[in-house]
Amino acid sequence: IMPTSFCGTWDIISNVNFEGYMIALGEYFTPLRKIALKLKQRKVIEQQGDLYIIKTISSFRNYTISFKIDQMFEEYTKGLDERVVKSVVSWQGNKLVCEQIGEKRNRGWAHWMEGDKLHLVRMAVLNFCKQVFKRA
Repeated sequence: IMPTSFCGTWDIISNVNFEGYMIALGEYFTPLRKIALKLKQRKVIEQQGDLYIIKTISSFRNYTISFKIDQMFEEYTKGLDERVVKSVVSWQGNKLVCEQIGEKRNRGWAHWMEGDKLHLVRMAVLNFCKQVFKRA
């Protein structure tokens, strides 16, 4: 069970350094990065027993990840950087943290709540992207 419930539908309200994060992942096609920066994102987070499902929805690309806590799985980052990584998600205090092991070092993400806002930090190499969401 989640120490903090992230379940629900969330709309992005802040997106800092997403372009730097995309460059760190190897996305050098500038028009694609510019499109991605302007998109409104929605996250839908669900828990079904011990299975967690996070859907990222936009008008350009959608991405769904499902996982069980502390169980490594193969993840295909379709719609992001099109790589296969080994991922493991765990609770670190009240943060849901994912480590993604593959060709990019220091890659992963962390979700946590501050007040009524859902925070997400995406990491790759030495770049960070900080996103904040509010309930839809």
